[in-house]
Amino acid sequence: ARKRSAGRTRAVPEPPPVLDDAELRGALEAILLVVDEPVSELTLAQVLEQPAERVGPMLDEIAAGYTSAGHGFELRRAAGGWRLYTRPEYASYVERFVLDGQSVRLTQAALETLAVVAYKQPVTRSRISAIRGVNCDGVIRTLVSRGLVEECGTESDSGAYLYKTTIMFLEKLGLNSLDDLPPLAPFLPDDVEELADATR
Repeated sequence: ARKRSAGRTRAVPEPPPVLDDAELRGALEAILLVVDEPVSELTLAQVLEQPAERVGPMLDEIAAGYTSAGHGFELRRAAGGWRLYTRPEYASYVERFVLDGQSVRLTQAALETLAVVAYKQPVTRSRISAIRGVNCDGVIRTLVSRGLVEECGTESDSGAYLYKTTIMFLEKLGLNSLDDLPPLAPFLPDDVEELADATR
């Protein structure tokens, strides 16, 4: 016997509320204030139940407003999402507050190694050591443990592990992609590439 469905009506879900521009702006600002990593436009749109094509332009508008108003912070794209960052010109004050007399978290050796990985990735430990002129195994382990560098396969010829920077690296530097890294050539001696290749 067939089941009858007559008389049964499906409840139609209510459409999501339409936020006016002021409310959408306020909601986005409130969320961005509490996130600890960049959040995508799609995620923000889903949470607020608003069309993604509305969220993107509003984020651009908010970011432009912060810039024109001269705030000590800015909203910018980083690691595929959006996040609030302090402005570079106030970095010394923020650093003084955060460190409060403590030593900088990454050593000079770690910063140099991280720079080599960032600009040469994917890169092996031996190539990093050749460029820096010192063994970097311990420093690489530190950077991996901090989540700034990760393994990304092996070199076909030698089988040595290759390393690259992580999403966290982009997030910490406030970059949207590696294409946003500043050009390094002006800070290097002319023969650095030849030296690195010769010792590979």
